[in-house]
Amino acid sequence: MDVAAHVNYMAHLDAKKRLTIRGAKYSYYQVKEYDNGCILLEPRELIKPKRISAKTLKMMDDSIKNFHQRKVSAPIDLSEF
Repeated sequence: MDVAAHVNYMAHLDAKKRLTIRGAKYSYYQVKEYDNGCILLEPRELIKPKRISAKTLKMMDDSIKNFHQRKVSAPIDLSEF
């Protein structure tokens, strides 16, 4: 892995135990803290979750169809909650 720039500076925790990364290029980092005191920060980018599968959509459609045809289970008594 080639690293274009090398940055070296002293950092410290603030009163709320936070550490500031100067000039951070990412908003999110995966943090790995090792027993020997080393801390590894790996940049992460949040992405949209996977779409709902076709199988799940079909099951939802079938459930609504059954509901409209009154193919439903007996009512559940939730009064004790």
